[in-house]
Amino acid sequence: MLLKLVACAATVQAVAHATLVPVKLGENEDIPVYVGGEADAPAIIVIQEWWGVDRGTMQKALRLAQHGYRVLIPDIYKGKKGVNAEEASHLMGELDFPKAVQEIGIAAQYLKKTGSPRVGVVGFCMGGALALGALAASDDIAAGAPFYGVNFGLFDAKTLKKPVQGHFGALDAMEGFSDPATGKRLEKELTNAKVFIYEGVGHAFMNPEPAPFSTFEERQEKMGFPAYDMGQADLAWGRLLDFFLTHLAAPPPGRTDLPIHTPATEL
Repeated sequence: MLLKLVACAATVQAVAHATLVPVKLGENEDIPVYVGGEADAPAIIVIQEWWGVDRGTMQKALRLAQHGYRVLIPDIYKGKKGVNAEEASHLMGELDFPKAVQEIGIAAQYLKKTGSPRVGVVGFCMGGALALGALAASDDIAAGAPFYGVNFGLFDAKTLKKPVQGHFGALDAMEGFSDPATGKRLEKELTNAKVFIYEGVGHAFMNPEPAPFSTFEERQEKMGFPAYDMGQADLAWGRLLDFFLTHLAAPPPGRTDLPIHTPATEL
């Protein structure tokens, strides 16, 4: 099927330096995305956790944009968000993963057609699994970085030759999805992958806020995730930025004028 990208100007929502652009897939379905940064800069697609596109997703995209990248966040749940683990689990369980992978590929195509010379993808938790699937499926994505999330059913490890950088917490107990053994399996099965295991942290170790929980203690009690470790998170950020600097064209000098932002009410 020929996938045609159409930016619907009538429904574009400007939010500070970010724009929510519906991109049409086929005849009657919109894929909402947040886009920020310079149109001719190398681009990075940032894929949400199972909660949906929340404040944490925006913050991660903002950090990349501040380093000069164009960023795009596809709203995989089409505006829905999980306010608790039960609802997030339901949203993820109802998700058509192959279709989501296809939509991420369309977003990458959009970025290249509108000026970005190269496109990378990074995803967290569920987004990590989708990032690997999209990297394998799309000719428009050059490199990918999954954080604590792998679904080997979404890609063929034997044919995925593009560069991959994986990040996993040593205390992550989600067997077969994001535990250290899964990270090591990913590195072993791919021919062009480097996986890092971070001591003392578990799942979601890149999140500096416990949301949707009130405290990290509550998050650990209900989800089993250790508290945030800034040192390990900063180490992962440095490796991620080096990875994209190597595999995407060098971005222009970093900007600090908030190239992507949305009010809290939008999250």
